[in-house]
Amino acid sequence: MGGSLAAALRGGSLASSIIGYDLDPAIAERGVALDLLDAAADSPAQAAGAADLVVLAAPVSAIPALLAGIADALAPAAIVTDLASTKADVVSAARRALGPAFARFVPAHPIAGGERSGLDGAEPDLFQGRTVVITPESETRAEAVDRVEQLWLSCGAKVVRMDAVRHDCLLASVSHLPHLLAFAVVAQIADQPDAQDKLSIAGPGFRDFTRIAASSPTLWRDIALANREAVSQQLRGLIALLQQAEQALVAGDGQRLHQMFELASRTRRRMNGDSDGR
Repeated sequence: MGGSLAAALRGGSLASSIIGYDLDPAIAERGVALDLLDAAADSPAQAAGAADLVVLAAPVSAIPALLAGIADALAPAAIVTDLASTKADVVSAARRALGPAFARFVPAHPIAGGERSGLDGAEPDLFQGRTVVITPESETRAEAVDRVEQLWLSCGAKVVRMDAVRHDCLLASVSHLPHLLAFAVVAQIADQPDAQDKLSIAGPGFRDFTRIAASSPTLWRDIALANREAVSQQLRGLIALLQQAEQALVAGDGQRLHQMFELASRTRRRMNGDSDGR
């Protein structure tokens, strides 16, 4: 995600200089080699020290340490934002770490990406037409919000503002739970003796449904844990629905299955703008 943002900024000539840092120095050097970065820093503080805009593009679990690492190095007017998939925990961490600079922190979540990870998977047009949610707090300065909004608009994204807790509740349903489900379905097959036979004849439906199971396990473990209350609530609802489906199968109740399938089909068609999904 961070690499794609750097590529978009580079391609649109939207940044005069891009300095990057990674816990693994080889990754930052790879960013320089790919012309995504102008230079690799030795520490978060060094990367942030001369920046007017600092973007934290790291797993959720790494954000608190990064915030602590840059807090004392920030320029007086520097704006800080992030790309994390959960927001309430990041807001709390920023409030603790940044002190007065918290007013210049704009939490953001670009709803984009795919199963490919790493700088070699960076795509400059990744954010074109995608939604970016920002969750400013009451203390957040208007000029900081405007700057981050303009950043994403310049990358071709649409920007939506909402409360951080509301964001986490919504994303638990439409992002975090689906990822958990895709991982679970593939893991359930992988544990079976005839897993390779099954996977060898898997069609495009299975591949489309489970594509996101190829995503970073570490990243999605952290996201699920960071948003565990909301994800657990959605998971309980799904389990209850699956139990109803199992009961319908055992009873041979086609009507109950059809009602579930019809509701899902109609809702999904409506997402695609299909008039028959009314």
